[in-house]
Amino acid sequence: MCRWLAYHGPAIWLEDILFKAEHSLIDQSLSSQSKETTTNGDGFGVGWYNGRKKPGLFRSIRPAWNDFNLHEVAAHTSSPLFLAHVRATSKATVQETNCHPFRYSRWLFVHNGEIEEIERFRRDLLFQVGPQLFPHVLGTTDSELMFYLALTLGLEDDPIGGLERMAGLVEKVAGAQGVDQALWMTLGVTDGQRMYAVRYASDSDAPTLYHTDDAEHLYRLNKCLRTDSRQPIRLVVSEPIGNIAEAWRMIPQNTAVSFVDGQVKQQSFRPIPPQ
Repeated sequence: MCRWLAYHGPAIWLEDILFKAEHSLIDQSLSSQSKETTTNGDGFGVGWYNGRKKPGLFRSIRPAWNDFNLHEVAAHTSSPLFLAHVRATSKATVQETNCHPFRYSRWLFVHNGEIEEIERFRRDLLFQVGPQLFPHVLGTTDSELMFYLALTLGLEDDPIGGLERMAGLVEKVAGAQGVDQALWMTLGVTDGQRMYAVRYASDSDAPTLYHTDDAEHLYRLNKCLRTDSRQPIRLVVSEPIGNIAEAWRMIPQNTAVSFVDGQVKQQSFRPIPPQ
């Protein structure tokens, strides 16, 4: 099981969250509290926004805890919004194009979980990717395929709706092949302005996902995060960082959360099957 993190707020150095916070994402890559996988050493990635048209992206198949280049990039990169991911693969090979985040235009996408028995119907799902998007599918993960299916189904104009239609399509195609409970996922998606998080599973037992909107909590995680900015600070994590568990809000099962214009909106996540 993978681990990911999303930050949105005043611009900070990436290392303040990725390395300096107690039980940071990089620490979790070596010693996660997950009962499924305690080590996430099959690659990592970080994507960030800094005013350019497309977000920056750095991915590697090395373990995150043992990559000096990641530490250098994080120490010298400041961003108001970034996604980071550490990978523990279940089926797809360890290669750079299979590392998250996945990027298309201004969009970044990270995923934790899997499509159950996808090898039985992967071909059917691939044929559902829009022709204009298909050349951008470079890896072999179910995660990247989910991203391009969501883009095909309207993610850019209707992010939550696009993800619900993607989930409905996956479940319908899987069901036709006798896989009744196909999806198990948490998702992080952003276009550099808006940020979305989803926790969903076909059996209502998705991996954990948390968020906080408590700036003082983040300050206690790392004093470097103290800021005079009035801009809200939002942080979404697969596993809490720091040692103040009560400050984190667990996102309920089958729920989508939108972080838009400083507001946090929570709604039910309901897959929409194709007609």
